[in-house]
Amino acid sequence: MAKKNSGLANPMRLAPRHEDDGDLIQVIIETPKGSRNKYAFDPEQKVFELKKVLPAGMAFPYDFGFIPSTRAEDSDPTDVLVLMDEPAFPGCLLKCRPVGIIEGEQGKKNKAERNDRIVAIEQANHSYAHIKHVDELGKKFVKELEEFFVNYHELTGKEYRVLDVKGPGEGSRRIKNGMRALKKKAG
Repeated sequence: MAKKNSGLANPMRLAPRHEDDGDLIQVIIETPKGSRNKYAFDPEQKVFELKKVLPAGMAFPYDFGFIPSTRAEDSDPTDVLVLMDEPAFPGCLLKCRPVGIIEGEQGKKNKAERNDRIVAIEQANHSYAHIKHVDELGKKFVKELEEFFVNYHELTGKEYRVLDVKGPGEGSRRIKNGMRALKKKAG
């Protein structure tokens, strides 16, 4: 019989910012780029759990994870899309530079819940090293992400709408809000 505290350490409790460079955020990857499997960290069991399998032909366009020690408006840790050269793996800790935020909401208009995603660049990558602002990724990038999230949420019978795309200043502000929200909940 397994001990109740067996499993991984809880990555949700790590610091949200890199200790040597406060401009970098720490991101725990849940679902790697190219995966049809959607994983999520289960803090109770301290493992990464398979949540769903996307249909054939549909895969995550970028690495997807969360910023530890934050709480977004949907009560989960702050979501992050990470752009980098190669896919990571569930549980991998990345040091990233935020370049913007995709503001979105899910659900019916009268019962919509915010579900924003920070867009970040992994610090050691080559392909996206020159990107400083989400606008530099182009309108096609945003349109492809919008289509992915709309289709992804349709699988669970939910609607998703991209409300706006903003730069690194707004992304950093939301990260700070997420850090404060978690402290407020704990306090």
